[in-house]
Amino acid sequence: MKLIGIEEHYLTPDVGAAWRSQGLDASNLMVAHDLGPMAQRLMDMADQRIELMDETGLDVQVLSLTTPGLHELGPESVDMARRVNDAVAEAIARHPTRFQAFATLPVSAPDEAAQELARCVKILGFKGTMLSGRVGTRNLDHPDLSPIFETAAALHVPVLLHPRTPDEAVCKAYYSGFSPELDTAFANFGMGWHYDAGVQFVRLVLGGTFDRHPDLQVILGHWGEMVVFFAERLSAMDRFANLQQPIACYFKNNLYVTSSGMFMPHYLQRALEVVGPDRLLFSTDYPYQYKQGGTARRFLDECGLEGNAKAGFASGNWERLIRAAVV
Repeated sequence: MKLIGIEEHYLTPDVGAAWRSQGLDASNLMVAHDLGPMAQRLMDMADQRIELMDETGLDVQVLSLTTPGLHELGPESVDMARRVNDAVAEAIARHPTRFQAFATLPVSAPDEAAQELARCVKILGFKGTMLSGRVGTRNLDHPDLSPIFETAAALHVPVLLHPRTPDEAVCKAYYSGFSPELDTAFANFGMGWHYDAGVQFVRLVLGGTFDRHPDLQVILGHWGEMVVFFAERLSAMDRFANLQQPIACYFKNNLYVTSSGMFMPHYLQRALEVVGPDRLLFSTDYPYQYKQGGTARRFLDECGLEGNAKAGFASGNWERLIRAAVV
Protein backbone atom coordinates (compact mmCIF):
# COMPACT_ATOMS: atom_id res chain seq x y z
CA MET A 1 0.00 0.00 0.00
CA LYS A 2 1.58 3.30 -1.12
CA LEU A 3 2.31 5.65 1.78
CA ILE A 4 2.50 9.39 1.06
CA GLY A 5 3.53 11.95 3.66
CA ILE A 6 2.10 15.36 2.89
CA GLU A 7 3.80 17.46 5.59
CA GLU A 8 7.52 16.90 5.09
CA HIS A 9 9.83 19.87 5.42
CA TYR A 10 12.98 21.29 3.87
CA LEU A 11 15.13 24.41 4.09
CA THR A 12 17.45 26.01 1.54
CA PRO A 13 20.71 27.87 2.26
CA ASP A 14 19.17 30.91 0.57
CA VAL A 15 16.28 31.05 3.03
CA GLY A 16 18.53 30.28 5.99
CA ALA A 17 20.75 33.22 5.08
CA ALA A 18 17.71 35.49 4.78
CA TRP A 19 16.50 34.42 8.21
CA ARG A 20 19.91 35.25 9.68
CA SER A 21 19.93 38.65 7.98
CA GLN A 22 16.61 39.39 9.68
CA GLY A 23 17.95 38.26 13.05
CA LEU A 24 15.39 35.47 13.33
CA ASP A 25 18.00 33.07 14.67
CA ALA A 26 18.60 35.44 17.59
CA SER A 27 14.95 36.19 18.34
CA ASN A 28 13.49 32.70 17.88
CA LEU A 29 15.22 29.64 19.30
CA MET A 30 13.21 27.38 16.96
CA VAL A 31 14.71 29.14 13.93
CA ALA A 32 18.15 28.84 15.51
CA HIS A 33 17.54 25.10 15.93
CA ASP A 34 16.62 24.72 12.27
CA LEU A 35 19.76 26.59 11.25
CA GLY A 36 21.85 24.46 13.60
CA PRO A 37 21.34 20.82 14.57
CA MET A 38 18.46 20.21 12.18
CA ALA A 39 19.89 21.97 9.13
CA GLN A 40 21.58 18.96 7.56
CA ARG A 41 18.39 16.91 7.33
CA LEU A 42 16.28 19.89 6.30
CA MET A 43 18.63 20.91 3.51
CA ASP A 44 19.15 17.43 2.07
CA MET A 45 16.71 16.65 -0.74
CA ALA A 46 18.51 13.58 -2.02
CA ASP A 47 20.16 10.45 -0.68
CA GLN A 48 19.94 10.87 3.09
CA ARG A 49 16.31 11.95 2.96
CA ILE A 50 15.37 9.04 0.72
CA GLU A 51 17.29 6.61 2.92
CA LEU A 52 15.30 7.72 5.97
CA MET A 53 12.06 7.61 3.99
CA ASP A 54 12.82 3.99 3.14
CA GLU A 55 13.64 3.21 6.76
CA THR A 56 10.37 4.60 8.10
CA GLY A 57 8.31 3.10 5.28
CA LEU A 58 7.34 6.26 3.40
CA ASP A 59 7.11 6.09 -0.39
CA VAL A 60 6.57 9.78 -1.23
CA GLN A 61 7.21 13.08 0.53
CA VAL A 62 5.29 16.24 -0.35
CA LEU A 63 7.97 18.85 0.36
CA SER A 64 7.24 22.18 2.04
CA LEU A 65 9.53 24.97 3.23
CA THR A 66 9.69 24.82 7.01
CA THR A 67 8.08 27.51 9.16
CA PRO A 68 8.14 30.53 9.15
CA GLY A 69 8.82 30.22 5.43
CA LEU A 70 9.06 33.64 3.80
CA HIS A 71 6.45 35.22 6.08
CA GLU A 72 9.02 37.43 7.85
CA LEU A 73 10.59 38.72 4.64
CA GLY A 74 9.64 41.71 2.53
CA PRO A 75 9.96 42.53 -1.18
CA GLU A 76 13.05 40.34 -1.56
CA SER A 77 10.83 37.31 -0.98
CA VAL A 78 9.32 37.59 -4.48
CA ASP A 79 12.53 36.58 -6.23
CA MET A 80 13.50 34.25 -3.42
CA ALA A 81 10.25 32.29 -3.70
CA ARG A 82 10.89 31.70 -7.37
CA ARG A 83 14.43 30.47 -6.68
CA VAL A 84 13.29 28.19 -3.88
CA ASN A 85 10.52 26.67 -5.96
CA ASP A 86 12.80 26.15 -8.95
CA ALA A 87 15.33 24.38 -6.71
CA VAL A 88 12.65 22.06 -5.35
CA ALA A 89 11.39 21.37 -8.87
CA GLU A 90 14.93 20.26 -9.76
CA ALA A 91 14.97 17.88 -6.77
CA ILE A 92 11.63 16.43 -7.90
CA ALA A 93 12.96 15.99 -11.44
CA ARG A 94 15.85 13.94 -10.02
CA HIS A 95 13.49 11.77 -7.95
CA PRO A 96 10.05 12.05 -9.58
CA THR A 97 8.59 8.98 -7.88
CA ARG A 98 9.70 10.04 -4.40
CA PHE A 99 8.97 13.77 -4.13
CA GLN A 100 6.10 16.17 -4.73
CA ALA A 101 5.87 19.75 -3.42
CA PHE A 102 3.86 22.60 -2.02
CA ALA A 103 4.68 26.03 -3.43
CA THR A 104 6.57 28.54 -1.31
CA LEU A 105 4.96 31.98 -1.69
CA PRO A 106 6.09 35.58 -1.12
CA VAL A 107 3.09 36.17 1.11
CA SER A 108 3.94 39.78 1.97
CA ALA A 109 3.13 40.55 -1.69
CA PRO A 110 -0.21 38.74 -2.16
CA ASP A 111 -0.70 39.48 -5.87
CA GLU A 112 2.78 38.21 -6.69
CA ALA A 113 2.16 35.26 -4.37
CA ALA A 114 -0.95 34.34 -6.34
CA GLN A 115 1.02 34.53 -9.59
CA GLU A 116 3.77 32.31 -8.16
CA LEU A 117 1.22 29.76 -6.97
CA ALA A 118 -0.25 29.59 -10.48
CA ARG A 119 3.24 29.17 -11.99
CA CYS A 120 4.14 26.42 -9.54
CA VAL A 121 0.96 24.47 -10.21
CA LYS A 122 0.68 24.93 -13.95
CA ILE A 123 4.36 24.82 -14.94
CA LEU A 124 6.22 23.04 -12.15
CA GLY A 125 3.45 20.57 -11.27
CA PHE A 126 3.29 21.44 -7.57
CA LYS A 127 0.27 20.23 -5.62
CA GLY A 128 -0.78 23.33 -3.68
CA THR A 129 0.81 25.65 -1.16
CA MET A 130 1.71 25.86 2.50
CA LEU A 131 1.13 29.03 4.54
CA SER A 132 2.74 29.55 7.93
CA GLY A 133 0.06 31.55 9.71
CA ARG A 134 -0.10 35.31 10.04
CA VAL A 135 1.62 37.65 7.61
CA GLY A 136 3.03 40.45 9.72
CA THR A 137 0.07 41.71 11.72
CA ARG A 138 -2.49 40.28 9.26
CA ASN A 139 -4.37 37.07 9.96
CA LEU A 140 -5.02 34.84 6.97
CA ASP A 141 -8.63 36.04 6.61
CA HIS A 142 -7.43 39.61 5.99
CA PRO A 143 -8.78 40.95 2.67
CA ASP A 144 -5.24 41.78 1.51
CA LEU A 145 -4.45 38.06 1.36
CA SER A 146 -7.55 37.06 -0.57
CA PRO A 147 -5.71 36.71 -3.94
CA ILE A 148 -3.86 33.68 -2.57
CA PHE A 149 -7.04 31.88 -1.57
CA GLU A 150 -8.87 32.94 -4.72
CA THR A 151 -6.09 31.45 -6.83
CA ALA A 152 -5.92 28.23 -4.82
CA ALA A 153 -9.68 27.83 -5.21
CA ALA A 154 -9.56 28.56 -8.94
CA LEU A 155 -6.75 26.04 -9.43
CA HIS A 156 -8.48 23.48 -7.19
CA VAL A 157 -5.34 22.93 -5.12
CA PRO A 158 -5.19 22.67 -1.32
CA VAL A 159 -3.66 25.06 1.19
CA LEU A 160 -1.80 23.52 4.11
CA LEU A 161 -1.96 25.80 7.17
CA HIS A 162 1.20 25.25 9.17
CA PRO A 163 1.90 26.53 12.69
CA ARG A 164 4.26 29.36 13.44
CA THR A 165 5.40 31.12 16.59
CA PRO A 166 2.55 33.27 17.96
CA ASP A 167 2.76 37.04 18.00
CA GLU A 168 5.37 38.41 20.41
CA ALA A 169 2.71 39.99 22.64
CA VAL A 170 0.87 36.67 22.85
CA CYS A 171 4.08 34.84 23.73
CA LYS A 172 4.84 37.39 26.45
CA ALA A 173 1.33 37.24 27.90
CA TYR A 174 0.76 33.48 27.84
CA TYR A 175 3.97 31.58 27.15
CA SER A 176 6.63 33.28 29.27
CA GLY A 177 7.92 33.34 32.82
CA PHE A 178 10.02 30.19 32.82
CA SER A 179 13.44 29.64 31.31
CA PRO A 180 14.10 30.91 27.75
CA GLU A 181 14.20 27.30 26.52
CA LEU A 182 10.96 26.34 28.24
CA ASP A 183 9.22 29.54 27.14
CA THR A 184 10.20 28.74 23.55
CA ALA A 185 8.99 25.15 23.77
CA PHE A 186 5.69 26.24 25.37
CA ALA A 187 5.08 28.92 22.73
CA ASN A 188 5.94 26.59 19.86
CA PHE A 189 5.61 22.81 19.74
CA GLY A 190 4.30 22.52 23.32
CA MET A 191 1.08 24.42 22.66
CA GLY A 192 1.36 27.85 21.06
CA TRP A 193 2.03 26.70 17.50
CA HIS A 194 -1.06 24.56 17.40
CA TYR A 195 -3.51 27.07 18.80
CA ASP A 196 -2.14 29.65 16.38
CA ALA A 197 -2.70 27.44 13.33
CA GLY A 198 -6.12 26.29 14.48
CA VAL A 199 -7.24 29.86 15.06
CA GLN A 200 -6.25 30.74 11.49
CA PHE A 201 -8.55 28.04 10.12
CA VAL A 202 -11.42 29.16 12.36
CA ARG A 203 -10.90 32.75 11.23
CA LEU A 204 -11.15 31.64 7.59
CA VAL A 205 -14.45 29.96 8.42
CA LEU A 206 -15.88 32.89 10.39
CA GLY A 207 -14.65 35.40 7.80
CA GLY A 208 -16.71 33.69 5.09
CA THR A 209 -13.77 32.45 3.03
CA PHE A 210 -15.46 29.13 2.31
CA ASP A 211 -18.76 30.81 1.49
CA ARG A 212 -16.96 32.81 -1.19
CA HIS A 213 -14.92 29.79 -2.31
CA PRO A 214 -16.97 26.68 -1.49
CA ASP A 215 -14.52 24.33 -3.24
CA LEU A 216 -11.43 25.64 -1.40
CA GLN A 217 -9.70 22.87 0.55
CA VAL A 218 -7.54 23.52 3.61
CA ILE A 219 -5.31 21.04 5.45
CA LEU A 220 -4.48 21.19 9.15
CA GLY A 221 -1.67 19.08 10.56
CA HIS A 222 -1.22 17.61 14.03
CA TRP A 223 -4.69 16.03 13.91
CA GLY A 224 -6.42 19.34 13.28
CA GLU A 225 -4.38 21.80 15.36
CA MET A 226 -6.69 21.56 18.36
CA VAL A 227 -9.88 22.61 16.56
CA VAL A 228 -11.29 19.13 15.89
CA PHE A 229 -11.32 18.57 19.65
CA PHE A 230 -13.47 21.68 20.08
CA ALA A 231 -15.76 21.16 17.09
CA GLU A 232 -18.91 21.10 19.20
CA ARG A 233 -17.99 24.31 21.03
CA LEU A 234 -17.15 26.03 17.76
CA SER A 235 -20.50 24.97 16.35
CA ALA A 236 -22.19 26.83 19.20
CA MET A 237 -21.18 30.05 17.40
CA ASP A 238 -23.60 29.27 14.54
CA ARG A 239 -26.27 31.61 15.89
CA PHE A 240 -23.85 34.55 15.75
CA ALA A 241 -21.75 33.75 12.69
CA ASN A 242 -24.22 34.56 9.87
CA LEU A 243 -22.62 31.99 7.57
CA GLN A 244 -24.27 30.15 4.69
CA GLN A 245 -23.85 26.78 6.45
CA PRO A 246 -23.47 25.49 9.99
CA ILE A 247 -19.84 25.57 11.11
CA ALA A 248 -19.77 21.76 11.25
CA CYS A 249 -20.33 21.67 7.49
CA TYR A 250 -17.05 23.48 6.83
CA PHE A 251 -15.26 20.75 8.77
CA LYS A 252 -16.93 18.13 6.55
CA ASN A 253 -16.59 19.96 3.24
CA ASN A 254 -13.46 22.13 3.36
CA LEU A 255 -11.03 20.60 5.86
CA TYR A 256 -8.52 17.76 5.60
CA VAL A 257 -6.60 16.60 8.67
CA THR A 258 -3.19 14.97 8.77
CA SER A 259 -1.14 13.18 11.41
CA SER A 260 2.18 15.10 11.35
CA GLY A 261 4.05 12.20 12.90
CA MET A 262 1.79 12.11 15.98
CA PHE A 263 1.09 8.41 15.66
CA MET A 264 -1.81 8.14 18.12
CA PRO A 265 -4.84 6.04 17.18
CA HIS A 266 -7.16 7.88 19.58
CA TYR A 267 -6.33 11.20 17.90
CA LEU A 268 -7.02 9.59 14.52
CA GLN A 269 -10.38 8.40 15.84
CA ARG A 270 -11.41 11.90 16.89
CA ALA A 271 -10.41 13.35 13.51
CA LEU A 272 -12.35 10.55 11.82
CA GLU A 273 -15.47 11.49 13.78
CA VAL A 274 -15.24 15.17 12.81
CA VAL A 275 -14.10 15.18 9.16
CA GLY A 276 -14.82 11.60 8.01
CA PRO A 277 -12.60 8.88 6.49
CA ASP A 278 -12.21 10.56 3.10
CA ARG A 279 -10.49 13.59 4.68
CA LEU A 280 -7.70 11.92 6.60
CA LEU A 281 -4.17 12.33 5.25
CA PHE A 282 -0.86 10.82 6.32
CA SER A 283 2.29 12.74 7.24
CA THR A 284 5.41 12.22 9.31
CA ASP A 285 6.48 15.86 9.89
CA TYR A 286 9.98 15.02 8.68
CA PRO A 287 12.57 15.64 9.99
CA TYR A 288 11.14 16.81 13.30
CA GLN A 289 9.24 13.67 14.29
CA TYR A 290 11.46 11.12 12.60
CA LYS A 291 12.33 8.13 14.79
CA GLN A 292 14.02 4.88 13.83
CA GLY A 293 12.09 1.65 13.71
CA GLY A 294 9.79 1.86 10.70
CA THR A 295 7.37 4.02 12.66
CA ALA A 296 5.35 5.38 9.73
CA ARG A 297 4.55 2.00 8.20
CA ARG A 298 3.93 0.47 11.61
CA PHE A 299 1.41 3.15 12.54
CA LEU A 300 -0.45 2.59 9.28
CA ASP A 301 -0.57 -1.14 10.03
CA GLU A 302 -1.76 -0.63 13.60
CA CYS A 303 -3.96 2.49 13.33
CA GLY A 304 -7.26 0.59 13.39
CA LEU A 305 -8.47 1.55 9.92
CA GLU A 306 -9.32 -1.18 7.41
CA GLY A 307 -10.03 -1.53 3.71
CA ASN A 308 -10.83 1.62 1.77
CA ALA A 309 -10.48 3.84 4.84
CA LYS A 310 -6.92 2.61 5.42
CA ALA A 311 -5.97 2.93 1.76
CA GLY A 312 -7.44 6.42 1.67
CA PHE A 313 -5.47 7.49 4.74
CA ALA A 314 -2.25 6.06 3.32
CA SER A 315 -2.42 7.79 -0.06
CA GLY A 316 -5.79 7.49 -1.78
CA ASN A 317 -7.38 10.59 -0.23
CA TRP A 318 -4.37 12.71 -1.19
CA GLU A 319 -4.27 11.39 -4.74
CA ARG A 320 -7.98 12.08 -5.18
CA LEU A 321 -7.58 15.59 -3.79
CA ILE A 322 -4.76 16.58 -6.15
CA ARG A 323 -6.46 15.09 -9.22
CA ALA A 324 -8.82 18.07 -9.17
CA ALA A 325 -6.01 20.55 -9.91
CA VAL A 326 -6.37 22.80 -12.96
CA VAL A 327 -3.13 22.55 -14.94
